Amino acid sequence: MKYQMFRWLCLLSLSVLSFPVLFWYIYGYVITRYGSSLALQSSGLQGYMRITTGRMDQFLHMHCNQCALVSSSGQMLGAGVGEEIEKVGCVIRMNNAPTQGYEKDVGSRTSIRVVSHTSVPLLVKNERYYFQQSAETTYVFWGPERNMRQDGKGRTFNTLLKIAERYPNVRIYAVTREKVQYCDGVFQNETGKNRMKTGAFLSTGFFTMILAIDMCDSIHVYGMIDDNYCSRANHSAVPYHYYESNRVDECRMYRVHEHIQRGGHRFITEKAIYARWATRHKMEFKHPSWSL
Repeated sequence: MKYQMFRWLCLLSLSVLSFPVLFWYIYGYVITRYGSSLALQSSGLQGYMRITTGRMDQFLHMHCNQCALVSSSGQMLGAGVGEEIEKVGCVIRMNNAPTQGYEKDVGSRTSIRVVSHTSVPLLVKNERYYFQQSAETTYVFWGPERNMRQDGKGRTFNTLLKIAERYPNVRIYAVTREKVQYCDGVFQNETGKNRMKTGAFLSTGFFTMILAIDMCDSIHVYGMIDDNYCSRANHSAVPYHYYESNRVDECRMYRVHEHIQRGGHRFITEKAIYARWATRHKMEFKHPSWSL
């Protein structure tokens, strides 16, 4: 019996060896292959570590058959898809995007919220809402190593650890340094450009899309424009965020970030990457819809 299982595993590994990452679920563990090294770790989504006063190596256990990834774009204003979003198993939102007052367009439920290190102060400012009233939400925070380091010098990590102490029932996770480096590698593989050398920062949307692909069988993306949208003569002018009163134009923001030399997000480039991913994953774009 043991010989047959070993032979089966060998055959399986040979058949899928071309993939960069292999997942074998055996006895509740995941064997992960990075290059030539093998590591045995508890089952769960790798790259997302629980922030808690206890063990710090708890991986994110979350899987959804269907996910609604709700953009923070002004495209959501007047979309009227709140009820449709509410019917999807898992609802993913980003940063501090609110639902109160916008339920008709974006729904009210949040299963998981992906948050940039720069948006942490906005959540802390209204921490009772995010971490007490919305305690059923799982939070995933990302940021550079200088802010997320765990040696007492990571300012964002220290803030999140205090939040975890005050609200021990809230599920708070951090994107690990290795996962951030992996996402940098994905960007370089897709574009042929080193993110750091081009002076760009990955957006929260990029980390959110990676997480959605990790945990969702199918993804319905709401309110995200494609990479050619802003170049069309008849495109609609909408605010960058549906909930901001200053109403900065989305396409103007995208163009500025796409061409700024240092410190910008490559929003338009990222959208082109998502279009390629949609040909390999079960992914649908709504309001506006994409022609893939």
